Order: sequence, then structure tokens, then C-alpha cells
Amino acid sequence: MTDFDAFAHETHMRRAIELAREAADRGDRPFGSVLVRDDEIVMEASNRVVTEDDVRRHPELDLAQRARRELDPEERAETVLYTSTEPCPMCAGGIRHAGLGRVVYSVSGREIGAFTGGDTPVQSAAILAGVTEVVGPVLPEAGRAVHEAFDW
Repeated sequence: MTDFDAFAHETHMRRAIELAREAADRGDRPFGSVLVRDDEIVMEASNRVVTEDDVRRHPELDLAQRARRELDPEERAETVLYTSTEPCPMCAGGIRHAGLGRVVYSVSGREIGAFTGGDTPVQSAAILAGVTEVVGPVLPEAGRAVHEAFDW
């Protein structure tokens, strides 16, 4: 069994937050994620909903889909998805289908509702229960700073 607690959580989260900043800089919403296996980044993505005109281009869903295509079930179970913001219900459904081992977030779904002025969605832990562990927050101040700088 993979010891996810031994992974470099802050290092990987910093990269996810950097990808969120890059998304915002190009005109997308500030969300970024990396998929880590054996404590190494194997895939990364940032939000491209606006620039690709595709509602499905959330980074978490993108990585879940890519993992499903490129990794077998045992490999997916050994991965951690580090994401700048807790996955929305759509992304959590994709992560559940992919069977990723763990999700680690910086900004919670409840907090993102405060930034966007929207309702708080169903929490990802409820959708992922029994399949994928959800842990967070990690580096919440850095994650919040990206949302504070964004023109919500």
C-alpha cells in the first residue's frame, strides 16, 4: 500500500497553486491540479473552461479522464490529486470513476462559495466516500491568495 503521508504535500500543492495562477493569467478561472504517483508529478492541468469554451475543462476532471486512459486501476489507486481548490461535484464524480487514491486540496468548497457568491456545493468527501480519501486544507493561505487576486 502506498504511504501517501510520506509525499511532499506542500511542494505538490505549490505547483497546483502555480497552475491556478497561470489559468487566471490567461483568462480562465484560478484552478490548477497535479496528479502525483510515487511522490512525482505524472500529469498536470489548469482550468481551460473559458479559453477552450468547454465546461468540462476543469483540471481535476481533465486529470481524472487522462488517468483513466493512461493508467491501470492499480496505478490510479496509487495516485494523489493535489488541487488548488476542493473539487466540485462534477469533478468529484470523475475522480470517483477514475478511482484515484487520494485528493488533497488547498481551498475548501465552502470557502470558494464565499469568493464566487454561489451556493456551497456538495462536498467532495461525500461523493468520494468509500473510494477516494479527501484531505485538506494544505497551504490554505496561498490558495486563498489566488482567489483574492482574481476578479470574481
